[in-house]
Amino acid sequence: MMPVRLFWIVTGYVALTLGLIGVVLPVMPTTPFMILAAFAFGKGSPRMRARLENSRYFGPAIRDWETRGAIRRQHKTMACLLMGASFAGALLLGLPLTVLAVQGLALAGATTFVLTRPSA
Repeated sequence: MMPVRLFWIVTGYVALTLGLIGVVLPVMPTTPFMILAAFAFGKGSPRMRARLENSRYFGPAIRDWETRGAIRRQHKTMACLLMGASFAGALLLGLPLTVLAVQGLALAGATTFVLTRPSA
């Protein structure tokens, strides 16, 4: 197996694993990791790419993103709620102001990105 192909396959499986963890843990995103896995498998394992695209759970989000750069409204809502909850948790923990500022800026950027994508 060629090293580049192996790299994409390993990247695909790592992203797939992180995405599956995200199904169970609400603080971990699922969809971005599945999109990354589909991209990586597209370069390394067409069979795994096809399995993801045909998945009842992940296929629609992957197709929406790849065809229109779209994120479904319920996914946007969930992402924004979880980002808000994450920041609220940091406030409740009394994290230092610099940590809150960095987290707030990162979450503001992520929220802006999510909300400016078209809805599927």
